[in-house]
Amino acid sequence: MKNRLKGLRAEFALTQADLAQRLEVSRQTVNAIETGKYDPALPLAFRIAAVFDQRIEDIFEPDDTPVAKAEPPG
Repeated sequence: MKNRLKGLRAEFALTQADLAQRLEVSRQTVNAIETGKYDPALPLAFRIAAVFDQRIEDIFEPDDTPVAKAEPPG
């Protein structure tokens, strides 16, 4: 998953440690999200979006991996 977290953090003049404290996670977690090594769970994604007053989809976007569509039952 791609994200704009590093750019938003810079725009708001927050260090990784500042953001981590607001999100109640470790600085390493913020770094892992920024570098694409970790995709946040939905509750954390909502908290990130709230910090920057953005929608989740304005911060995170799926990569180019195709997703299999679910078939309706019946």
